[in-house]
Amino acid sequence: MRQISPISIGLAAVLVVVCVAPAVSATTYCPRVLHRATRLIIVTVPGMDSTKATMRTYARKSPAASWSQQSTTEPAVVGAHGIAWGHIYASYAKSGEPIKREGDERTPAGLYRLGPTFGFAKDDRKGHMHLTPGAHFCVHDTKSPLYGRIVSRAKAGAKTGGEDMDTFPLYKRGIVVDYAPRAHAKAGSCIFLHIWGGEGVGTAGCVALPEERVAYLQEWTERRHAVIAILSEDTISRFGGCLPSATGVSAQKGHVVLPQRKPQRAALAR
Repeated sequence: MRQISPISIGLAAVLVVVCVAPAVSATTYCPRVLHRATRLIIVTVPGMDSTKATMRTYARKSPAASWSQQSTTEPAVVGAHGIAWGHIYASYAKSGEPIKREGDERTPAGLYRLGPTFGFAKDDRKGHMHLTPGAHFCVHDTKSPLYGRIVSRAKAGAKTGGEDMDTFPLYKRGIVVDYAPRAHAKAGSCIFLHIWGGEGVGTAGCVALPEERVAYLQEWTERRHAVIAILSEDTISRFGGCLPSATGVSAQKGHVVLPQRKPQRAALAR
């Protein structure tokens, strides 16, 4: 067998590192929530202080397939004060960009799985919450151990702050956004996709659309791993090729989605 000198091996190793390293960049690490997603809703605002938003929907046959745009751009609204980075995405924030706080009337920016549907009418969808008096109280009291959970009014307690969901007309139809509340950080709670109060009318921190579009999305996301991305137009690029472009062509073709890197403690402490 012909021998290879140690110097040759060393040079080969250097060449391999140089050739391979660029492929393992920060943009290669996509949020874990996208791993199994086959439905994607992208909501964007011109800037983080904007209330008016636009929405596009995408689908793919499997998590390994490319995204295909399903709808044209349509109007939506976010928080009355715009959006702010959700705490698990604080590492994406640049200096001066807001981080989500309870009561700030900002919608959390980032990518989140969509949870069960809810509304005033009964529905046979799996996990659907039929909102009835006293049965669905969303806790936004940061002092409560039930912070961010939807429980009965009796379980929450009479002195606990929150909202009786059946008393809000705009909750006639909606979908829960799986946003992880962090009481110690007062990171925000009770985030939904629901009916809007009108074009340009901001929410307390949710995403809102015309009723017919909410009804459509309730059906479109049923029994699917659906994700909503809430970002400003200038922050989408921070996720590299993880999200499809506005042209409807997937940027993920031939791209392996890897786990998201753990956010740095310093970023989370902002």
